[in-house]
Amino acid sequence: MLLEAFGFEEQRSKGSHHIFRSPTGLQITVPKKHGHKVKAAYVRQIIQLLQLREWNDENSD
Repeated sequence: MLLEAFGFEEQRSKGSHHIFRSPTGLQITVPKKHGHKVKAAYVRQIIQLLQLREWNDENSD
């Protein structure tokens, strides 16, 4: 999963919600339903949390 690639670890899951925490203490809850895509709002939240736009700008050739 993308969050794990950026150092997040799954702390727990309850029902269809999975809670991830980073080594710096950032936490995000992501709903996960088998066979369904994550909603765009959660994708935007992850992009903002991980600062992926900045990361992509810094790491693209």
